[in-house]
Amino acid sequence: MIAALLLGGGTAHAQDAASRALPVHVGGRVIVDPDGGLTFGWPGIYFEARFSGTAVRVRFEAPTEHMRLLIDGQERAAFRRPGLVDLTLDGLAPGDHVVRLEKQTESQTGGGRFIAFEAVGDTVALTFMPRPRQIEFIGDSYTVGYGNTSGRRECSAAEVHAFTDTQQAFGPRVARHFDADYRTHAYSGFGIVRNYAGTSPDLSLPTLYGRMKPDDAERMVEGPGDWRPQVIVINLGTNDFSTPVGAGERWADEAGLRAEYRQRYIGFVRDLAREQPQARFILMGSDAFFGDVQAVAAAVNADQPDRAVPLAFGGLELGGCDWHPSIDDDARIAELIQATIETMGVWSNELTAP
Repeated sequence: MIAALLLGGGTAHAQDAASRALPVHVGGRVIVDPDGGLTFGWPGIYFEARFSGTAVRVRFEAPTEHMRLLIDGQERAAFRRPGLVDLTLDGLAPGDHVVRLEKQTESQTGGGRFIAFEAVGDTVALTFMPRPRQIEFIGDSYTVGYGNTSGRRECSAAEVHAFTDTQQAFGPRVARHFDADYRTHAYSGFGIVRNYAGTSPDLSLPTLYGRMKPDDAERMVEGPGDWRPQVIVINLGTNDFSTPVGAGERWADEAGLRAEYRQRYIGFVRDLAREQPQARFILMGSDAFFGDVQAVAAAVNADQPDRAVPLAFGGLELGGCDWHPSIDDDARIAELIQATIETMGVWSNELTAP
């Protein structure tokens, strides 16, 4: 049974005076609020907890997001721009369970706030062990899963939002294949040095990358903490090169753009490598810029052999919104990445800690 309150504003009231907060495992960057809530914005974030019992309470706020609630891997509720949610699932089979709340949509502004998972009645908390494998995905709309569930290319802005499901994009698919925790740091329309059609010239994905939340320039990441991915997958370049250099942009021609792209990309990967010395990199590229990606990988490997692997992809149907990858494309890309990771031997020996 599901008992839910979708509240338009204010603070979720105490539905059960005996409720107790469960320890939460978070997949992604969050800002810890003064009241203990967790503000989030990057795509693909998720929250998990384990408990033993027949009921659990879920509280969160997502004014514009699509969210999904799962128990033991099975979807139990879907939320479409729900606002403030206070929900109790009861009548569960006695025993141990995992509750998981996933963010599906992209929020370039706004985002949401996770409040708590709480034990209800005689439910008790269990320890949730983080997965020893960790993988990070950095990219643009392809990595976001922009409009990937649409089944058609013509979409309004509202439909793009509704049809985007990052959890079905290639990144989370790869992570689930390897039973790895994952983070997705991606932003539609952005590139290494140039965004789609030259927009927002003072911003780029490497600029946003250091933020705890993509629309908050004041809250920056302070060290990696316990995030130590063994693999970092980057797919950036489509927006840099998909439209011709226009009048007023800082590059005289495409050659100048490509030179700066390579230089900045090399610097970005080297910065990441210093921050995450255990990580190996997969650098993805389509035909339009794969030669540049190969040059970046070669420069990185000149410092540290076998640190970066270039991965070409193509032949996609691009049946999602605005000629973006479809769900079937996401599955094909995921298989390419999975095969590359297996060839790299990253997890050939089982790890006990990241």
